This record gives sequence, C-alpha cells and structure tokens, in this order.
Amino acid sequence: MEEIVRSARTVDEAIELALKELDADRDEAEVEILSRGKTGFLGIGSELAQVKVTRISADRNDAGVPTTSAGETTAAGVATDAVGHILEAAGVNVTRTLRSAHDPESGGPIIDLAGDDSGLLIGRRGQTLQALQFLVNLIVRKQFDGVRVVLDVENYRQRREASLREMATKIAERVAQTNRSITLEPMPPADRRIIHTTLTDHPSVATESTGEGEGRKVTIRPKRD
Repeated sequence: MEEIVRSARTVDEAIELALKELDADRDEAEVEILSRGKTGFLGIGSELAQVKVTRISADRNDAGVPTTSAGETTAAGVATDAVGHILEAAGVNVTRTLRSAHDPESGGPIIDLAGDDSGLLIGRRGQTLQALQFLVNLIVRKQFDGVRVVLDVENYRQRREASLREMATKIAERVAQTNRSITLEPMPPADRRIIHTTLTDHPSVATESTGEGEGRKVTIRPKRD
C-alpha cells in the first residue's frame, strides 16, 4: 500500500494534495488526520494541517466495487461504494473520506461524510445517520459477516457523545442532591450506552433501561444501600 504525509492550510487541502499525488479517489484511500492546524492570531503561531493518506484500493471488480491491488474485494471498498450509491440516488451533495479501513474499536471501516448537504444526513438526534448506517451495514454483511461500518458526519458522533456525557453528569448531580430518580427521553441504543458508561462508577447514582423498542429510556436513580 502506498502512503504519504502532506500538509496544507486546511485538512481538506492537505487531503486533496495527497490524493492527487497518489492518483486516487477519496473512496480508494484511508485518511488519518495528524493535525488540524491552527490559524494563530494575525498569522502568528499558525500551524499547517497535516494528514497521512494511504491508498488501499487501486482497482474495481466487474461489479464496479473497489478492490485491493490483489483483486480482493474489501469491506471498506464495499461500504464506501454502498454509501456512494445511496447518496447519489438521494441527490445529496457530500464527499466520502475513509477514516479507517478497519478500526479495531468499532470492528470495521469508519467513513466520514462532509459537504453542503451533510446536515441533512444527521436528522433528529442522529436518526437519519443511524438509518443510513443500518442500510450500509446490511449491504456489507452480505459479504463480510461480523463487520460493523460506522458513518460520521462532520464529527457529529464525537460532539453528540460529549453532549450526552455532560448531560448525564449534570442530571446525576441533581439526582444525588434530591434523592429522586429522573427518567430521560427515549434514546437509541448507542446513546443509552453512553449514559450508562458515563455513570458506571458514579458513587451516588445508578442507571437502568426501561421500556421497549424505540420507546426504551434510561432512568438515573439514587444508589440503594
């Protein structure tokens, strides 16, 4: 696999420079952001953004799916191709960047989406993004069982996680002070998991999930002696 490190004023510019030198499209390369750079004050103390771009796919098979140089179809290739087809059919103007071909924590490829229409892909509390991710995983798992594809839009997942952790901490403090339980609004499994893990070691409160299906909620309650 070919890889190069390039710097520019912005992350996007650095990626484009690297892709041009590798003669690769965004869905044929894995991008690792080494530094997002700094603007500085009046140009003083500014730093360039830096990325490492690795070409992981040079060819396409007869079905048009990206493959490795050995002709092997990859989960990352199938995922990026599936995302592209779905977004093209929806008429959504965004670009795809493969952040990782196989992230050990998530168990599969991570694909970043960005562009003028990226906000449309998030939806209320990330529901549209979750639905898109679900469809892509259905397609990928027909060939790669057990692989989990993660889609992210403009670092939405990181911002959402930080927001949920902050909310969980504040509500836990209120429960501890009042000694009264608080039940949160219904949340998808990933959001509930963040609440649970955030408060796992809290000395004064405990969490539990109640309800069924889309109505499943997290209750934060005082710890019982």
